[in-house]
Amino acid sequence: MQILLQNIGKRFGREWIFREIHQDFLMGNSYAILGANGSGKSTFLQILIGILPSTEGKIIYQKENKIINNALIFKEICWVAPYLDLIEEFTLEEFLNWHHQLKPFQFSPKTIAEKLGLEKSYHKFLKNFSSGMKQRVKLATALYGNCPILLLDEPTSNLDNYGINWYQNELNSQLKNRLTIICSNQSYEYEMCAYKIELEKFKKK
Repeated sequence: MQILLQNIGKRFGREWIFREIHQDFLMGNSYAILGANGSGKSTFLQILIGILPSTEGKIIYQKENKIINNALIFKEICWVAPYLDLIEEFTLEEFLNWHHQLKPFQFSPKTIAEKLGLEKSYHKFLKNFSSGMKQRVKLATALYGNCPILLLDEPTSNLDNYGINWYQNELNSQLKNRLTIICSNQSYEYEMCAYKIELEKFKKK
């Protein structure tokens, strides 16, 4: 799996958020997209996913040397971000089973609850979970998803030390056979990444 960026740029109004990004993201590698708050990290990730269009440039998705239609790339991506919401009217069991039907997990929903340390909360409504518990559930949908591309935006938001350690351990177990891209300004979120890309370098008028 590959994502190839050719001269990608994004502008809001008259302001360019970034320009002239040429970058190949390759299967089996991990990349950190770095920058201060407001530097465009989330915007960059949403362009990769296809939620936002780039102002200029082209993105090519390839799998086994075949180009994937941009409209179908969502099938290859597992994604988590602070602005994504859970369906809080579901119990954990209902949510994991529902998600598993849409985009299969590597493990059974029951096993995922155990990996989360939430087996005792399996039948509880998500609306009654703490913010940290909800974030771990969101991360689980991406980390344990059966997708070749893993995209994480500020992955440890709302996590305590226990949650951060859990995230680091589980992420390390997932890096080998996936293309992983992490947008962050916290070193403990991306220290395991092989490549670091400073978004500020592409801030041009």
